[in-house]
Amino acid sequence: MREIMMFIVILLPVVTGIVIPFLPFKKRKHMEIFLESFVILNSLLVFWLLMNRPAEPFTLAKFTGDLTITFKLDGMGMVFSGLVSALWPLATLYAFEYMTKEEHEKIFFTFYTMTFGVTLGIALAGNMLTMYFFYELLTLVTVPLVMHTLTREAILASRKYLYYSLGGAAFAFIGLIFIVIYGNTTDFILGGVLNLDKIGGRTDVLLLIYVMAFMGFGVKAAICPFNSWLPDAGVAPTPVTALLHAVAVVKAGAFAILRLTYYSFGTEFLKGTWAQNVVMVIVMFTIVYGCSRAVKETHIKRRLAYSTISNLSYILFGAVIMTPLGMMGALTHMVFHAVMKICSFFCAGAIMHQTDKHYVHELDGLGYQMPGVFAIFTISAFGLMGVPGFAGFISKWNLAGAAVESGNPLAYAGIVCLLISALLTAIYMLTIVVRAFFPEKSFDNSKIKEYRDPNWKMMVPLSIFAILILIFGLYSGPIVDFLTDVANGLY
Repeated sequence: MREIMMFIVILLPVVTGIVIPFLPFKKRKHMEIFLESFVILNSLLVFWLLMNRPAEPFTLAKFTGDLTITFKLDGMGMVFSGLVSALWPLATLYAFEYMTKEEHEKIFFTFYTMTFGVTLGIALAGNMLTMYFFYELLTLVTVPLVMHTLTREAILASRKYLYYSLGGAAFAFIGLIFIVIYGNTTDFILGGVLNLDKIGGRTDVLLLIYVMAFMGFGVKAAICPFNSWLPDAGVAPTPVTALLHAVAVVKAGAFAILRLTYYSFGTEFLKGTWAQNVVMVIVMFTIVYGCSRAVKETHIKRRLAYSTISNLSYILFGAVIMTPLGMMGALTHMVFHAVMKICSFFCAGAIMHQTDKHYVHELDGLGYQMPGVFAIFTISAFGLMGVPGFAGFISKWNLAGAAVESGNPLAYAGIVCLLISALLTAIYMLTIVVRAFFPEKSFDNSKIKEYRDPNWKMMVPLSIFAILILIFGLYSGPIVDFLTDVANGLY
């Protein structure tokens, strides 16, 4: 029963999304109750699975040889599926209010809900083929969300997202092929599955394939130079961009790279090679590049998008350190950044929804008209900056500790990149806070008197995210201990 439940939690949101356009809801409220009920139900089923973890994998389909569609709930799967299931009900509640000003709601919620199931498919994948299948499917179900408004900008952004994602998946597919040929299995096994006897003198070829697959999966993780699709995708409604930037798409890319590095190729094969150095340099460059562009950007959502580019490479930096401590740091930032970034994006969405203002210079004085939203945004800003007492400090500290512990001189340079990023993050996040609460003396307050904080459907998720940022910052011990056990293969 528990094994089959892994497939049910993937299938239920997909089926729920598909039937939405065909259900004759008399009132919008009825659709909201229907959707929220099924999303919460699915999340509860996932949490039940986490508490009653299946001992055996579940094979849905078998192809030629050892190629199968198989689901398995190991430590990594517990982290990602738990994260997705915790955030999705809150994101759906937020979306109900945001989408009141948008058209084609049923189509939006169709793909929005389906994405929940597809993302869980990536989290619960038991082997490389299964993860690749859902990874490709994630692209297909999120493209309609990016182009939802059907403006010229949205259509162009969706095309770029599609082209980049399919191109990256092609390189990732090459990695899958080589795992099939040179691995003992395609299953995810901590430590890797490569058969050194099969490799022989082809070590450099396998290392090149790893770099190619890393960059392929890295497209969704917005790694340089394949990151321009992410800021452009900001034309989508905020509930979409928040999940693109915080949970579903970009975290799927980072998750896939962790699987590729630790569970397929294996750190014993990769560590100390030129391939490790290459990907580490790319990751460090992306960290600095993303936050540098964020400082320059004046559009709120695009600024946060460049922030995401930088912070995603924090996760990848932990991954390419290639130690258990590095993996723990990567997982910590994957979880904490998801909460901090969805919080900041939802704050930006609330501002746009209430005021129709999209640029930083338009935010003067709004902190006094929307105190709840901007107070929560300030908390997310402190978290992303890495201020002690907030979630971001814990994950950044773990990443820096992993770099020092690795003894890799290049990783030491990565610490410098983290410090530079922290400084630039303070600049681009606090600029928004300062303008909101401390406008220039010449500012005319009468122009913004009509603006107010949004209703409870937006404020409840925002408040919960803010509380989580503080809890993770002040009491992170249990979750860090759990992630350390995952990194050491105890789950």
